[in-house]
Amino acid sequence: MTAGTAPLVFDAFAPEHRADPYPRYARIREAVPFLDSGFGVEFITRHAEASQVLSETLWSHRDEASLFHPDADRSKLPTSFLWMDPPDHTRLRSLVSKAFTPKRVLDLEPRITQLVTGILDVARSSGEIEAIEAIAYPLPLIVVCELIGVPEEDWAMVHRIGPHLARGFDPDRVLSPAERQARDDATMELIAYFRDLIAKRRTDPCDDVASALGAVHERGDTLSEYEMLTVCITLLIAGHETTVNMVGNGLLAFLRHPGQLDLIRECPELAGPAVDEVLRYDSAVHMTTRTARRDLVVGDRTFAAGSSVCVLVGSANRDPRAFENPDTFDVTRYASGRPTPRHLGFALGIHYCMGAALARIEGEILWRELARRVRVLEPAGDPVYRPNLLIRGLKSLPLRLV
Repeated sequence: MTAGTAPLVFDAFAPEHRADPYPRYARIREAVPFLDSGFGVEFITRHAEASQVLSETLWSHRDEASLFHPDADRSKLPTSFLWMDPPDHTRLRSLVSKAFTPKRVLDLEPRITQLVTGILDVARSSGEIEAIEAIAYPLPLIVVCELIGVPEEDWAMVHRIGPHLARGFDPDRVLSPAERQARDDATMELIAYFRDLIAKRRTDPCDDVASALGAVHERGDTLSEYEMLTVCITLLIAGHETTVNMVGNGLLAFLRHPGQLDLIRECPELAGPAVDEVLRYDSAVHMTTRTARRDLVVGDRTFAAGSSVCVLVGSANRDPRAFENPDTFDVTRYASGRPTPRHLGFALGIHYCMGAALARIEGEILWRELARRVRVLEPAGDPVYRPNLLIRGLKSLPLRLV
């Protein structure tokens, strides 16, 4: 680390650079693979080192809550088994993964196609739209709510509190008192809601996750009420907020690179690889932490047991050591026959995104139908970014679909 490099990472997070932090990431990455934050966490900037940390089980994810929220009431934080390690993580993940089996996701394809075509038809006929509200939010919101079992009359509630949960994952040091209170209130409201929903499903079961959780609890299996609530909230965050931002970031990328949408129009099979390129080019998740469970070597560095790192996913995904022309948005990058390193947008290892298959099919259908139904995307105003650090995305994106 050089004296002139340390401030760059915080400069990249500054509001005035939120729209494009990548030049600052590049300056850090080219200077050093590791960067001391000054508050007990070391940043990892490059793809090889980031991939190693994310894929090794001896790097724990359990301490992220205490790292980012050291003084918070843990009962009021968004509960998530993403912050767990084996064996609890393994047990709960195996339960939740049943909602994302290849067959279950494949069965959702007709419904997702129906939603996408309806959303795009309304957006196209509306003239000027705010694309985050008109496109990015409805698709994953409806899909994940139907998957969990949230009835339609409660979708607006999920939409309302989702951004507060997403912002609440950011370190407390960057949150205002009002933002911390909004996170706490949203968490408590959601806990109460899912507690009530699961209770209702015990007496009136449906084909959804809430009913399955209620049945597990009734059989006396090892699943506490807290764990059931954790499963629901994890599903909501993994299947909703991150996908909203994937869609929004992708729409902006296609707006700024119209030739890429033309390629999908000419070759619809590129819609699938385009999902991976969107996640590499402008990932919805920009950072994640890990803590060494024993002394561990990464690259040429030894990290003592108990030391923590923060993987800068957004930087690693633009590392020229891993990706050719990393600052170019290219939907053919992950096409069949092109050997390309894995992006880190879905993470790696035991914490690989369990909703990846669902996000892929949502993105693939959306990009394919967007190319088929819309001739050109036109800007109708400047995009506005959320203040979030961990989950990167747009607050608004005014568009015209022609």
